[in-house]
Amino acid sequence: MSLSISFNKADRSTTLANRLALKAFIEKAIKKEGLTIETLQYIFCSDKFLLGINKFYLQHDYYTDIISFDLSETKGKLIGEVYISIDRVKDNAKTHKNSLKEELLRVIFHGALHFCGYKDKKPADIKKMRAQEDRWLKSYLKSVA
Repeated sequence: MSLSISFNKADRSTTLANRLALKAFIEKAIKKEGLTIETLQYIFCSDKFLLGINKFYLQHDYYTDIISFDLSETKGKLIGEVYISIDRVKDNAKTHKNSLKEELLRVIFHGALHFCGYKDKKPADIKKMRAQEDRWLKSYLKSVA
């Protein structure tokens, strides 16, 4: 097991069970998509923290649950950062009637899928992204049951 994936906190922390199993799952899933992970950092933060990133880097003045940055220098070798607002994840879990655990996993997988080339701006792309999130979520939850 490599130490290429890390979970960190900016100004919010969260409970995340089975971290080693989750890292191994993400690494294997991304490898199936044709990428090798050099480093992949997940940074948990607040709405306020992520809004600052959204405004500064993307010139978007609104809350979001996730922002991912592909910092890769070599094609096929992933260096990425994924910022996740725990505040948004909690709200989205309530809105979509999901558990916090499932919603957090979905967002973690969503970030990884962006690096694999999945998009989420057009309806057809969103449908593909959601379907792959569902596959990964189901597969992961089954593997740790």
